[in-house]
Amino acid sequence: MVAAMRIGPYEFGSNLFLSPLAGYTNLPFRLVVREIGGLDWTTTDLVNARSLIERNPRALQMISTRPAEKLLAVQLFGAVPEEMRDAALIVESLGIASVDINMGCPVKKVTGIGGGSAMMTELAKTAALVRGMVDAVKIPVTAKMRLGWDENNLTAPDLARVLEDAGVAAVFVHGRTRAQGFSGTVNLAGIRAVVQAVKKIPVIGNGDVTTPAAAKHMLDETGCAGVSIGRGAFYNPWIFTHTQDYLRTGELQPEAGYPERVHVMRRHLDLMIEVFGEDQGCRLFRKPATWYAKRFGPAKAFKQGLTRFSTRAEFEALLASYEQWRAPYLDERGELLAKFRPEPMIASFMLDPDDPAVFRRNAIPVPKGPVDVW
Repeated sequence: MVAAMRIGPYEFGSNLFLSPLAGYTNLPFRLVVREIGGLDWTTTDLVNARSLIERNPRALQMISTRPAEKLLAVQLFGAVPEEMRDAALIVESLGIASVDINMGCPVKKVTGIGGGSAMMTELAKTAALVRGMVDAVKIPVTAKMRLGWDENNLTAPDLARVLEDAGVAAVFVHGRTRAQGFSGTVNLAGIRAVVQAVKKIPVIGNGDVTTPAAAKHMLDETGCAGVSIGRGAFYNPWIFTHTQDYLRTGELQPEAGYPERVHVMRRHLDLMIEVFGEDQGCRLFRKPATWYAKRFGPAKAFKQGLTRFSTRAEFEALLASYEQWRAPYLDERGELLAKFRPEPMIASFMLDPDDPAVFRRNAIPVPKGPVDVW
């Protein structure tokens, strides 16, 4: 069922969250998924605390927001207590709702300075850093972690207890270790252990949630208060509103049709151009544009063009050319004939290994970008 959530002083209607993913969860994408619905709380890409203190233009751009983002968390990474505290104070001064501490990123750029997953290996040091941030700001401080450094060091339950005592308002946990990256499958028992380790704060689960059924499965199997969705949202930005409907009614909504997908794609591009300017906005949109195109069926020339376009006019010309090619292969509803449609996403736990349909897409590739394994 859909459950109301509370993090610190904030109560909101959706227990679904957009996971931060470097290079993708920028302001335009966050606004797009909010407009589609089913989502109340979003988080920025991970931001270097020192860069924010130094007022680096890129760092300031990464935390830019709009009134529509009433509940936004800025995710910080770093390992120097004073820098993390001062960066949190800057976030608070800008009127942003919350600060999230990245304790999950596994890449060397982050762990090498003692941030990200490295924070899971020194609990006392991490607790002191977090306590300094909690004491410095009035807004809620949350933490995003993995299950541990590797299978031999599953420290997440102990860390969650330490963080609760230090004053964090919520914990987000990805059900894999740092060593796994995105390989293997999410460990729901590991998430459940974190849920059982804390007394009062909400635990939000994350990992392999690519369908509404997978979200419900995580909630049922772990007892977590909410679910955070990353790659599933890039593949299907409607996943939040469809999951809310599924949790409420038990019925799956039909996938968005082609006109609806194109409308949202155009809206996303418009926002990219508004925020970043036409040249940079179009270049940055090339990556998410190819994710939208994954649901368009055969579109090789269109997908190739999406990696090169530089203006809105070029994008519209690409789309017009694709629609001209597509026209002879439509059914009476204006959708591609069945033989051309991409296979539906199926939650991995629902697949029967003896079923010939097991080849159907049940996993989403890791987006290419600054942090390929985050």
